[in-house]
This record gives sequence, C-alpha cells and structure tokens, in this order.
Amino acid sequence: MSRKVVRSSKFRHVFGQALKADQCYDDIRISQMTWDSNFCSVNPKFVAMIVDASGGGAFIVLPLSKTGRIDMSLPTVCGHTGPVLDIEFCPHNDNIIASGSEDCSVMIWEIPDGGLISPLKDPAVKLDGHSKRVGILSWHPTAHNVLMSAGCDNVVILWNVVHGEAVVRIDSVHTDLIYSACWNRNGSQILTSCKDKKLRVLDPRKGSVICEKDKPHEGSRPVRAVFVSDGKILTTGFSRMSERQVALWDPKNFGEPLTLQELDTSSGVLLPFFDPDTGIVYLCGKGDSSIRYFEVTDEAPYVHYLSMYSSKESQKGMGYMPKRGLEVNKCEIARFYKLHERKCEPIVMTVPRKSDLFQEDLYPDTIGPEPSVEADDWFSGKNGEPILISLKDGFVATTKNKEFKVIKSLMATTSSSLSNRQSDSADVQTLQALQNEVKELREMVEQLTQRVSELESK
Repeated sequence: MSRKVVRSSKFRHVFGQALKADQCYDDIRISQMTWDSNFCSVNPKFVAMIVDASGGGAFIVLPLSKTGRIDMSLPTVCGHTGPVLDIEFCPHNDNIIASGSEDCSVMIWEIPDGGLISPLKDPAVKLDGHSKRVGILSWHPTAHNVLMSAGCDNVVILWNVVHGEAVVRIDSVHTDLIYSACWNRNGSQILTSCKDKKLRVLDPRKGSVICEKDKPHEGSRPVRAVFVSDGKILTTGFSRMSERQVALWDPKNFGEPLTLQELDTSSGVLLPFFDPDTGIVYLCGKGDSSIRYFEVTDEAPYVHYLSMYSSKESQKGMGYMPKRGLEVNKCEIARFYKLHERKCEPIVMTVPRKSDLFQEDLYPDTIGPEPSVEADDWFSGKNGEPILISLKDGFVATTKNKEFKVIKSLMATTSSSLSNRQSDSADVQTLQALQNEVKELREMVEQLTQRVSELESK
C-alpha cells in the first residue's frame, strides 16, 4: 500500500484573516455597475473605491489610516460624466491615479497627501481617443507615465500621459469585446483575452500579434489572463458546461495547456492576482465569498492548490496591495481590500512563523516604485527591467515620488491658459506684498534696537 506523499511548500499553511471592524472602511456605497473590473485600487498611501454617484461617475480616495465609518459628505473625485468602470494607481507615484469611464474618456488625477479636502472635478490630464466606454486600464510596470487603456470599441491605446497623446493605437487586432489586458514583468509584451475566444500576446509598440491561442476555454463566458513566472500564462474561464476552470499555458507551445483544472460551477468571473515573489496566484470571484490560492511551480501539475479563505459575505470587487505596502514583521505575504455592498474590508494573508526576525525566504527583493525608463525612450524601443528593492527594514521611500509634470501647452485651452496666467500674476502680487511687509518689519526691528541701545547708554 503506497502512502500519498504531501508536496513540501513553505506556503502550504498560508491563512487569510479579515481585520477587525474598527480597521475596515464603513458606510461606503460601492458602485452597482455590472462590470467585471476590480472596482478598487490600493497602494501604501491610499485606497480608492468606485462609488455610486448621481449624475455622472465618481470614486473616493482615502488615506489608509482613515478607517471606521466614512462620512457621507466626504469629497469624491467626480469629473466623469458617466459611471467610472476602472481605476488604477500609478506604480511610480502613489499620488497619481487613472480612471476610465462610460463617458469614453480616461482621466489622470493627482491626489494631495492626506487625501481630498474638497471634491476633485478637474483632472491633471484628460485622454480622449476611445469611441465607446473604457473599461480596462493598466499602467506600464517599468516605463514612467505610460498607460494602456482598452475600450468597448475593441481598441487598445497606449498613452504618453505627460504629453496627453495616444502614441500607439491597436485597432485592427480584436474583432470583439476585450475582456482583459495586462503587461508582462518588464512591459515588453501585452496579453489580451477577447470575446472572439482568442488569447493574444502582442508587441505593444508595433501593435502586432506575436502568438495567439484559439478557445483557451470552451465556454462562452469571459476569460481572464495574466502573465506568471517564466513568461507562462495563467487563464481563468469556463467549460462548455459552465464549470469554472484555471489553466496554465506556455506561449512557445500553445497547442495544449500545461494543466487545466475544474474548480466549481459558480457563475462569477475569476479575477487572478499573481505574486511573482512567491509564485502564488490568488483567484477572487466576483460575487463569491472566497479567495482561492494556488502555487505556480515548474513541476507537474504546475498549478498546486494551497487553500481557500472563506467568509459569509460576497465580494463586489477586490483591491491588491503592492508588496512594499505589507507588514513584513508579521510575515504578511498579501493583503486584499474586499468590497462589500456598504464597506471595504482588508484581508491579510499570512505565513505562520514563530520567529520575529525578517524572513528572507518569504521576501526576496521586490519591484520598487522607481521607473527604469522614461516614456519617450520606451516608445522609441528601449526596454527597462524592474528596479528591485529590499523589504528587510520595511519599505522606506528613499527617493521622492517621481514628480508628475504635465506639458500643459499641448492640452490647455485658451481659457485655461488665461486663468493660469491670471493665477500666476495673482501669485506674483501676493509675493510682492509679503516682501514689502518683511521690509517694514525689518525697519521696525532696527528702530527698536536703536531705541534700546540709546536707553542703555543713558
């Protein structure tokens, strides 16, 4: 009788735990839109959530420390004229966030430190180029100020955000609705899944197809795809009998999947989040009340089931914290921000360890906030590998956030440039008035010191 040998893995006992009620964000009216995006974006400074708004689209941005009940009168980012469908923070500047909307536009916003004190209606940049609603946004992982957007017009656009221009427009590849679009680790390739049942790997600058796979999943429901380790591709989709599946593919040999596993018969689309440092992929289903996690390795069956975090309430969206925002002294390897109907609940994934020391095997050097190449250089053909940082002493920003400078002259209308000039002239007048006051105060001080010395001599 042969005994089944349990595969050894340091992540076998990873467990998920929801934070206590006082560390949640309560009384937030999460958007009711039926769209399969995350509805939430998070970084070490802020958490942003798409909310219900009358007469347009809005999302709120909260400092991470602002937990508890959120006031209904809290200012929102409300410049869109239609519902917001997707939001994503810039990986190179924690104060910059992009939003895509049903009004066919993409907007870039600059959030002040400490959060908003008044409603934010005017974006730093407005990007117009789509003819239908924009539902997918993704910042380039290594190039500064490069943003990808995909709309219901079946078009993918790569923007140079600083100039506010669409540099690459991929409009002849996809014949139907784009379900997902993401970058590989260094941003030299784009992976898309589409309603025409094709999975495509694209050259982002040429807009050409490198390779494609027809029908990665037999079912007709949406497919999601992400790059994992060594250029492999992980997809989630549905079988012909509407069972949810997860599969792993090698783009060099797209014929058969390396593995294909059936999970359950639920109807929600599985959103995959891959952590390249640990090789763990987390699958969060829209409408599910659980998060499954698997380890992706080089040995068959390649995708190994680890465990599942379950709760009572279903999730309407999910935010995923970058590695540099985690608490390494608590052996935290992932943190999710789960959206309920009326609140946002952080869920922490932890590896149980007895030692309080830094666990080097759990935290290899990870992607930091510094870009390795500028937008113009990247569009010219230069690739940049991610700049890695150590988490040994907890992430501390040693460099100032990459400053977000928009070349206004390319976008400003006459009226806005006029108002800029007026505000500039007002600033000059204020400065002159202050300088005059300082001059007067100095003269008064001199007179007083002179008077004191006269009295002392008497």
